[in-house]
Amino acid sequence: MDLSAGHVWVMVSAALVLLMTPGLAFFYGGMTRAKAALNMMMMSFVSIGLVGVVWVLWGYSMTGGDGFAGLFGNPFTSFGLGGLLGSEDLISAGFGATFAIITVALISGAIADRARFSAWAVFVPIWVTLVYCPLAFMVWGGGLLSAEGAVGSVVGEAIDFAGGTVVHINAGVAALVLALIIGKRKGFGKDPSQRPHNIPFVMLGATLLWFGWFGFNGGAAGSAEEGGLIWVNTLAAPAAAMVGWLVTERIRDGRPTSLGAASGIVAGLVAITPACANVSPLGAVGLGIIAGVLSALAVGLKYRLGYDDSLDVVGVHLVAGIVGTLALGFIALPADGEAGGLFYGGGFALLGAQLVAAVIAILFSAVMTLIIGLAVHRTIGFRVSEDEEISGVDLSEHAETAYEFGGLGTGGSFRPVAAATAAKETVNS
Repeated sequence: MDLSAGHVWVMVSAALVLLMTPGLAFFYGGMTRAKAALNMMMMSFVSIGLVGVVWVLWGYSMTGGDGFAGLFGNPFTSFGLGGLLGSEDLISAGFGATFAIITVALISGAIADRARFSAWAVFVPIWVTLVYCPLAFMVWGGGLLSAEGAVGSVVGEAIDFAGGTVVHINAGVAALVLALIIGKRKGFGKDPSQRPHNIPFVMLGATLLWFGWFGFNGGAAGSAEEGGLIWVNTLAAPAAAMVGWLVTERIRDGRPTSLGAASGIVAGLVAITPACANVSPLGAVGLGIIAGVLSALAVGLKYRLGYDDSLDVVGVHLVAGIVGTLALGFIALPADGEAGGLFYGGGFALLGAQLVAAVIAILFSAVMTLIIGLAVHRTIGFRVSEDEEISGVDLSEHAETAYEFGGLGTGGSFRPVAAATAAKETVNS
């Protein structure tokens, strides 16, 4: 079959989405302490390696085809993707892989500064297999929440064009569960060194994420008209969310921040993800403002509620993911003979479907992540020791440092354990 413009666009979009994960590495790496930056970036990079292998072997097969009780597809249907050779379906398989990769990588931000790299490397393939792939099948693969599924056929099919439930609510809930399992960092809420060490990295990461997100949202566009709407909405929502976040900071704290600008962009991108093809540009602006304001307020809840979501995965991805998913019940445009959202006279049917999908995604992700997280934590251990946390997980987990300060790199006679002991004595004194 000849390579059409549509095929090329999906492949280009897949490349854009793959770029998002290194972009996330910069975004997260800049938000951590200097002595944990490499570890944070490696958690994103290893997600590419591990999920890439899982996806080829059985992950893609689990997201479509004949399913089991509407929960997941047969993992052996296209095992190794050998059955797709000579088929254009390989393009779709590659595109889908990039979504799975970025989803699990998002979770890592909640456990920055204190997670064992080996435990993360075990968690990633298990979580993608048992959580991401089944939820993708339920929503996009003809499973439980689709129009023909046991739930979708009763309450109606929810709209999730690019991953409000499958990606962001899913990752946000998993991040919260892991943060609760692993516990708080030493000095959480009190240690000033836990603030972001490299804001330019954060802004670079946000830029790369925004750039890649045009492929993330636009890759599945079915026409030029739909593609144009998606592109404009993917510009408008994060722009408005950035403004909303900065205004919130200005009113609450007296100053807008660069970190707030970057975080606002991501919040807007998250919110528009499920809605990008189904709201007007004006609706995208309104959605972005609401997501920016609510996420800016939500990131502070971790200090009040006592959970250590290190890099605000919950406040940004879970909150904005829920906002974008539920907003469709109000502002979705009527299309193809289907009633739109409540504001377009569509009644409460779509809002109900969106709410049910969000609740199921939350419960499924929470329960499954709890089981997987506890299993990993109680066997090989998910958290580094106190000494290793003080010296920095870059040294303890990778024997590397992101920066060379006075010879405290990996060369010479520098010893991570000795450094940890000295650092601990300094803190205690």
